[in-house]
Amino acid sequence: MWHHVEWHNVSAPSTSNDHNLTDSHRAMELAHRPVKIAIILVLGVMITLGNIAVISVISSSVAGWSRNSRYFLLSLTGADSAFGLIVMPLNLGVSLVKNSTVEPDTFCHLVAFFNAIVYSTCMYTLATISLERYVAVFYPLRYTSLMTRKRALLLIAFAWLFPPVLLLPISLPEGIIEVYFSTASLVCKPLYSTNVTYSLTLTGFIFFPCSMVMTYCNLRLWFAAKRQRLKLRRSNMLGQNRPNVASRVLVPVMAAYYACWTPCMAVMIYNAISGSGVSEWIEFVAVWLPTSNGFLNCIFYFWINQSFRRKFRTIIGQLFWGLCPELSKLLGCMSTTGVTDLHRAWDNNNTLQERSSSVSSTCTLLTLAADTHV
Repeated sequence: MWHHVEWHNVSAPSTSNDHNLTDSHRAMELAHRPVKIAIILVLGVMITLGNIAVISVISSSVAGWSRNSRYFLLSLTGADSAFGLIVMPLNLGVSLVKNSTVEPDTFCHLVAFFNAIVYSTCMYTLATISLERYVAVFYPLRYTSLMTRKRALLLIAFAWLFPPVLLLPISLPEGIIEVYFSTASLVCKPLYSTNVTYSLTLTGFIFFPCSMVMTYCNLRLWFAAKRQRLKLRRSNMLGQNRPNVASRVLVPVMAAYYACWTPCMAVMIYNAISGSGVSEWIEFVAVWLPTSNGFLNCIFYFWINQSFRRKFRTIIGQLFWGLCPELSKLLGCMSTTGVTDLHRAWDNNNTLQERSSSVSSTCTLLTLAADTHV
């Protein structure tokens, strides 16, 4: 029944030399386990705290951010938070109670199923954000008819509901693909070589379409912003010290996406086609690297935006004043009334300025971005 295995995690009976080799690998992986758990915990804390800060800001209106933009970014924050709140606790819990096994394990199948859902939802959400930006920039006058509230919510629903349907076979112990616990990466994961067709189908429905959408949309946005920047420079409307907002936003977004997700997909395809595994640390890095994208998204999609930073400082100031009013006075912080008034003024400004466009696209990449500092 179990016909393909990864050489360093699960091995079939063979010679005494093979057993000695397997035992040495197991011993090495067990020795490295505390280091790996520490790395995973640090990642989990960074992702969780970063996304809590993001949710505290975008749960209400932000100056210049349209309603649809906030919906998409809230969806991304939810998907990223799931790395720290679902994927990491589940897999760390499994790693503390078991080693790799060749026996069907219902719980491990469910953990692998949730892992795959979170990973896939994150990729689909990133693709929908790129699509929303594209529509906002290239069809600004038709944005309200093309990207209605209903369509935006449908795109978000697709990003969350389609992956469970596509990945359902992973949750079934007697399904079409086998699952095992990897002592190298400390996760429950499918044994991709047991169903090459299904494994490659997953990449064909998830990684490659999302990558193509993101690459096409962001390249078009980058070239449009570059052309607009050259026009403004020729007409002397762009200051010499004005930052290149497009490069500061789009290039890091795409670089982080491919740096975090490509190794994971490459190892998956290699495992499926060759039936062989990769070295211990390569597998660990490839499996957990996408979770770091959950923290980097906090930076590239939120923290580099001035309106976001401004509102975050307001919330922190308001919280600090409420907890330590005397210390706040001593440090010269704004009173609760002052913070509230300033927050209300920004919200009113948001009401006046909010239009059918993405804050990360039209407001920062094209003509109106000329006066926006990031």
